[in-house]
Amino acid sequence: MQDNFPARPEAINPDWLTNRLEAAGLLSVSRVTKIEHTPIGTGQVGDSIRFTLTYDKPGSGPRTIAGKFASSDPVSRGTAQMMKLYLHEVCFYRDFAGELPVTTPRPIFADIAEDGGDFILLMEDMGPARQGNQLSSCSLDDARHAITQAAALHGASWGNARFIGAPDIAPDPQIRAMAQALYPKSTATFLERYAGDLPDDLLAIAARMGELAAAIFAPRADHKCLVHGDFRLDNMLFAAKGGALPLAIVDWQTLTTGDGAVDIGYFLGAGTGSKLRRSHEGELLTLYLAEMARHGVQLSREDIDHGYKLGAVQGASTAVFSAANVVRTERGDANFLSMATGALELVQDTDALRLFETT
Repeated sequence: MQDNFPARPEAINPDWLTNRLEAAGLLSVSRVTKIEHTPIGTGQVGDSIRFTLTYDKPGSGPRTIAGKFASSDPVSRGTAQMMKLYLHEVCFYRDFAGELPVTTPRPIFADIAEDGGDFILLMEDMGPARQGNQLSSCSLDDARHAITQAAALHGASWGNARFIGAPDIAPDPQIRAMAQALYPKSTATFLERYAGDLPDDLLAIAARMGELAAAIFAPRADHKCLVHGDFRLDNMLFAAKGGALPLAIVDWQTLTTGDGAVDIGYFLGAGTGSKLRRSHEGELLTLYLAEMARHGVQLSREDIDHGYKLGAVQGASTAVFSAANVVRTERGDANFLSMATGALELVQDTDALRLFETT
């Protein structure tokens, strides 16, 4: 951690960026002379930027690169800092991205302040690409590509101490305790906000999750592999780099260790929504098992059942918690409603709350 990096896009100057591109092996015979930046993406806890670069020798380096910075909104920034979201993403790109077969942007530079409140991430631009849209679900082919990428992440890190022993992404008991303490109030905010948009049976499940916060946020011991933690369509770029790559996974702020099947339950609940899931759930779970086997991890449907249900609950709790603790926008409201609907329906379909009921 250097604590002296440009923490906002407008603070990056041509000389500093030239040095970073040279260190990454992307520039050798020229220098950056001009930088333009425009916002991209729909993230609510970080600001994503596309930089367009001009060189003294045209064509000598990447024409565009992507960047991420701490949110300019103090509420979202405070939540991200408290939950160590920026630290997790920096850790992934700085320490892990080059060692895993999951398709993700190549990092150029990543650093974070000691207090975790400011960070910078520069990476290759995966555009042109089709960003997944949480509000419109996806095709079956898109879902297959996502499942394949999830297995690449889980299978390559399965049981590997290099990844699952990394201290920067280890689940933090204090963060879990904070989330547990905040969750009942977050639930009340969520129920009030979406009372007219969710059917009564799903509202009842959400309310019950608030009552079960202590069990839902209790520490777990199932640290089998790396998990993305927010594996849904808004964090996926389809037909990336002009169609050269079927899918690239982005937004690694929730990276942690756990049961890989949690990502699958999260994706098929909070991610795709119930229409696609109910039609193709069996096929997609079978694909996940086959892809895990291809990466050397033999699992059965019974082996992933517990994690799959946890993923459904995690998708719902993430929607509830985020709705109450990040800056409110029109798309954000729609996004969290979409996540919650699909996840709560999967919780309902699998009776997932039985994992946490003690009486």
